[in-house]
Amino acid sequence: MAEQIPEAFLDLAQKKSFLSLATLMPDGRPHVTPVWWRYDAPYVVINTSKDRVKYSNLKHDPRVAIEIRDPDNPYRYIGGMGRVVEMTEEGAVDVIDSLAQRYRDRPKYGVPEGQIRVTCKIALDRVWAHG
Repeated sequence: MAEQIPEAFLDLAQKKSFLSLATLMPDGRPHVTPVWWRYDAPYVVINTSKDRVKYSNLKHDPRVAIEIRDPDNPYRYIGGMGRVVEMTEEGAVDVIDSLAQRYRDRPKYGVPEGQIRVTCKIALDRVWAHG
């Protein structure tokens, strides 16, 4: 069963807090990128496009590490390790549009023509928080 984000840190899912996502390159080197996210308990949900390195890495190896810092206090954060348990194109444009509303205060992301969006659900098997 996936661990959940502690209740005292759920406010980070409402703020414009960025999630640093660590994936593994095929040769084992780490790749870290900031992403928009949301929390659909117990899953951390991100959205990407099929042409991104993180998508290729996740197809190859679903293991991830995350860090989410409070934009109002960088010493307050959530960390975690887990794996992507679902990747789907279904509804992915709606997800990126909802994230655009939160992060950019606009109703649509504006997906470029031909770009294929993918929503990824991350189940965390270890979570820690500080602050």
